[in-house]
Amino acid sequence: MKKDILLIAALLFVMISTSINKAHAQPPLSALKERFAKLDSENVNKTYEGITTSNGKENGLFPIKSTGVTTKPIKLAGEQFLKSLTKAQLTKTQYDIDSKEWQEWANVDNGLYSRQGISIKEMSQQQRKLAFQFMQKALSAKGLKLSKDIMKTDQTLRELNNGDPRYDEQLYFFTVMGKPSMTQPWGWQIDGHHLVINYFILGDQVVMTPTFMGGEPIITTSGKYKGNVLFQDEQNIGLKFMQSLSAEQQKQATLSQVKGRNNIAAEAFSDNKTVNYQGLQGIQMTKAQKEQLLVLANQYISNMEEGHAKVEMEDIRKHLDSTWFAWIGKTDKDAVFYYRIHSPVILIEFDHQGPVGIPGQGREATRNHIHTMVRTPNGNDYGKDLLKEHLEKYHQHN
Repeated sequence: MKKDILLIAALLFVMISTSINKAHAQPPLSALKERFAKLDSENVNKTYEGITTSNGKENGLFPIKSTGVTTKPIKLAGEQFLKSLTKAQLTKTQYDIDSKEWQEWANVDNGLYSRQGISIKEMSQQQRKLAFQFMQKALSAKGLKLSKDIMKTDQTLRELNNGDPRYDEQLYFFTVMGKPSMTQPWGWQIDGHHLVINYFILGDQVVMTPTFMGGEPIITTSGKYKGNVLFQDEQNIGLKFMQSLSAEQQKQATLSQVKGRNNIAAEAFSDNKTVNYQGLQGIQMTKAQKEQLLVLANQYISNMEEGHAKVEMEDIRKHLDSTWFAWIGKTDKDAVFYYRIHSPVILIEFDHQGPVGIPGQGREATRNHIHTMVRTPNGNDYGKDLLKEHLEKYHQHN
């Protein structure tokens, strides 16, 4: 009798434990796929306005002009890449310049979101070579290395998740919008789990936003890419800048000392989001502090080809007094945190996130999972403001 009671108690314990685990489990993949598809549809089918504040869009920020920095090497590399594709590959890779494909990207696992274009995995060895040469001409050496290192983290996640096919360093998809040209608008996109780059070109003007870059793990301690490390400068220079502010300035910059799992404001599906200026305004900073804020912004902008990055930094500098710095989290040497640099012409976000891909890591934000986001507010993500001006001037579209 006693053995029967113990057996029944044990069975009840297992049943209750199973129910509790199910209650706390992640939603099924089908539910997540449905959720992301809904978010994507709502984002893409809404009239595009861009990231704005509650005061509405600021106009006249992005005129068509000559920068004096040639885009010819990018054009030639784009042509070589497209020429290497088969007819079937080209059909699913090349889109119209005003295609909604620009907005169809998401920083989520493969299998949870349907991506367009041709993946690195599908390419021949020669096509891969040309795809990376294409990226090399558009990005700085730093930006290309970071992009490749980000892809490596998917291999590490695959190893840590028993070969889960959702994680694959080659499942990054290329699309090209328009036709490579020195005079007509065109561009390209790479879309995958922790790397999304949208790259618009009009003449010698370049817009490289939205750009999402992230990674998990940030420091790889095992497997094929042991020793791979990401985002240490973005993290450490950001913390150092916050620590350098006066006590009163830190108080103004801090939105909250409580760091959540995900504080980032403008990731995927946020093309029309309202993000207000918050924190400490540039006009309240000393000259030295403003320069340090520019150094921090340059950590992100310098992923572009050097000449175009310089043009972008000059534009950011012009609006420095109207640039805001916001912070969430603590400021000790091991702190986890979020920060935002926000002006009329740039939105940069850095966020320590809760674990997702690494099993058994709990739920609190950690330095081993980072997301970063760069956007052009006030309507010029994807170069849309420039494209609109171009079409109105030269094509008189109805």
